[in-house]
Amino acid sequence: MLPASGGWFLVLMAMLTGCAGSLPPVTHPGVGEALQNNDSFLSTQSRQRLAGTNGQSGFYMLDSGQDAFLYRAALIEAAEQSIDAQYYIWSNDPSGQYLAGRLLLAADRGVRVRLLLDDFNAGTIGELFAALDTHPNIDIRIFNPARSRSGWGRWVSFLLDFDRINRRMHNKTFVVDGTAGIVGGRNIGDEYFGFDAGRYFRDRDVFALGPVVGGMTDNFQAYWNNPWAYPVATLYPGTPAGGDLAATMDRLRRQATTQGRLPVPAPVDFEQGRTELTGMFEKMTLASGELVFDYPFETMEEPAEAPRRSARALQKLAEAATREILIESAYLILTSEQLQLLDIDDRQGLQVSALTNSLASNDLVTNHAGYARWRPYMLGQGMRIYELRPDAEACQQWLSRDAVCSTGEVSLHSKSVVFDRSTLVVGSFNVNLRSIYLNGETVLIIHSAELAGQVADDIRSVMAPGNSWEVSLDDGGDLQWRSDEQVYSSEPTVGWWRRVESRFLSWLPVEKYL
Repeated sequence: MLPASGGWFLVLMAMLTGCAGSLPPVTHPGVGEALQNNDSFLSTQSRQRLAGTNGQSGFYMLDSGQDAFLYRAALIEAAEQSIDAQYYIWSNDPSGQYLAGRLLLAADRGVRVRLLLDDFNAGTIGELFAALDTHPNIDIRIFNPARSRSGWGRWVSFLLDFDRINRRMHNKTFVVDGTAGIVGGRNIGDEYFGFDAGRYFRDRDVFALGPVVGGMTDNFQAYWNNPWAYPVATLYPGTPAGGDLAATMDRLRRQATTQGRLPVPAPVDFEQGRTELTGMFEKMTLASGELVFDYPFETMEEPAEAPRRSARALQKLAEAATREILIESAYLILTSEQLQLLDIDDRQGLQVSALTNSLASNDLVTNHAGYARWRPYMLGQGMRIYELRPDAEACQQWLSRDAVCSTGEVSLHSKSVVFDRSTLVVGSFNVNLRSIYLNGETVLIIHSAELAGQVADDIRSVMAPGNSWEVSLDDGGDLQWRSDEQVYSSEPTVGWWRRVESRFLSWLPVEKYL
């Protein structure tokens, strides 16, 4: 995913730039192992609640940003032995600093904390994590880093080492005591939890308890022990020492204790965390499921020409569907190659519908341009496409802070697919070429008509006219956007410059990198 500002410039530069100045891979002194405490609260809950279910796991949908934040906070408080967290983005904002502070307090009481962060968005928080890494119970690594750590030099590093840098760890998992975890589309940051007054990313996670969490652990281990997972201390050797370091740690502990910058109260000890989780466990759905993840590339010179493991798993489910495929994806690009495999026209009775961002709701014009390039083709192949309105009526249901809804800065960030209302997929996988070929991704496949139907109904509700525009081709083959009785012949509710920028970028054949 390219940065929002100057993205078109980077795309053009990337096309003219070759590989140079690559960092070497690192050698880890030993293989980091996952920990599991069979006597912990979470392990006990797993055994008791899943006894006699023939290997099923418990699942609970985290559709609201507030729930997603609170259950992560509750898991930290319930941790007794280990916390393994893996994220594409961990923002240096109130929620990001608060959760980092609670991880520090967990480490103070003896919990082993391992945090793995992709480097693409690590520039604003790397020094803070380098300070945390000095704690004896905290170990932090940065995946696939650029040589330069800040400023324009950082973007130049990305461009000079383009092939390697484009292979991002987009996976997002949060595992505690090897038994309970959260997987989905959310990064760590105010805009994902509904705490930012200016933007909200509608998203979806799943809380899981039981055997399926083993796949999340395998996913974490594969990246943690990879030669491209750099210890954060090697990237930030100038971490504040002495009094400055102590002041940083004390500030984090204080922020995590007072909660003064949070709009909602969070659990702050083991009892509160356990109480929060116990109430949620009562509402879990039992089902079979599996976690599929992409292994890191064996070498960064390996060609990225074949669909990766998570993409192949989704393709297999799509080929087996007979009635309906519902896609919810922040970024959507399917080219002739993917749609020929799907073969919608020749599969009578199969309807494929997709919900994605409009140009008005998309946070990245570059990504919208790649989608716009293939949008007429996708429609011509029989897909039905709905684009989120920035003034979606459902925003009032998603958020308690009305100010966010009134600004129009509401974007879709969810990554879910429902097959025949019987199988549900939730994860980090956008239905686009970057996820298919380049990124490391994680998808949780749940075989449950109950959960699949629940998410399908939710997606359909957002496709309704008050929330989205349906995009179609008119009789002359031109695009049109319809919501109730309103019909637009160009991208709705955006200025001419944004339309021009998107149109120009859509001419560039770089959709694989968006």
